[in-house]
Amino acid sequence: MSMKMIQKTIIIAGKSKGFQLIDEEIEHALVPDIADISTGILHIFLKHTSASLALGENYEKEVRDDIESFLMMW
Repeated sequence: MSMKMIQKTIIIAGKSKGFQLIDEEIEHALVPDIADISTGILHIFLKHTSASLALGENYEKEVRDDIESFLMMW
């Protein structure tokens, strides 16, 4: 069994303030490289001081809106 490692820089266009869904952009950039992988770990490093990642199920948009409203109070 061999291990496959991929390192890639993905540039995502600037977006407006607030929560942004970027999963499709990341998936689109990685699919050609990971199409044959069934199990693995993805590490994402953001090179931006005012950005952060939040993982969620994205089932209802209201949940994202509530979290964004809460964080904007700070």
